[in-house]
Amino acid sequence: MRLDWSPLRAELSKWRRKNMTLPVWWRDDDAIEVTPHLERLVTRSEAVGVPIHLAIIPRDASKELADFIKETDHIVPVVHGWSHTDHQPDADTNCEFGEARSRDIRREEAGEGLRRLQRMIGDDVCPMFVPPWNRVGSDMLVDLPALGYRYLSTCNPRDIEEPAAGLQVINTHIDPIYWRPSRHMSHPELVIEKMTNLLKKRRQGKSDNAEPFGLLTHHLAHSPKIWEFCRQYWMELLDGPVEIFDARRATN
Repeated sequence: MRLDWSPLRAELSKWRRKNMTLPVWWRDDDAIEVTPHLERLVTRSEAVGVPIHLAIIPRDASKELADFIKETDHIVPVVHGWSHTDHQPDADTNCEFGEARSRDIRREEAGEGLRRLQRMIGDDVCPMFVPPWNRVGSDMLVDLPALGYRYLSTCNPRDIEEPAAGLQVINTHIDPIYWRPSRHMSHPELVIEKMTNLLKKRRQGKSDNAEPFGLLTHHLAHSPKIWEFCRQYWMELLDGPVEIFDARRATN
């Protein structure tokens, strides 16, 4: 798959001339077990040198997955809600932690999600809350730090760095999958255009460059074209003036 990365390359050249550095990171969602797709994801992570912040569904996470994570330095386990269950009455806005349910129930599930992964994996679990479908009711943000979380991650450029005391937002910005009506690769040139425009806003001071620029993937949904796009994505981006973000180092 031959793609035209020249717009991104031109933008990164402007970053170099301004002596600017782009923090970058990688998040992958919906892990519950070890699969060939997950093994391929880790192999790709090792090849490019960018750790995977793996969003694990706590209720369904297997012991095999926990053991697998303990054997690699390239996975940063984070908490993907509780059961990845939609509780919204409106089918068009899937959400597990929306205000359709009581705050007490949502708080208990968020807390148990972190506790269960800590019991399975140990201290390597990063206290990052990743709500399924990238949605969470604003009413429970103040609860997350008390439950042990230090980070909240959804999608799109953050509006505020710290929506509650002790809780930092670190979102993702690029998702190569077009989800509706079917899961397939978005038009690559449009994704590259979006990347370029987001980086331009950062360079111009119109967007927060302190927030790591995130790639969001879903290894279980990857087609050959998506795998190849991700390979080229990191090859191109890592050739620029970037700094790799690892929440483990930031937490410690």
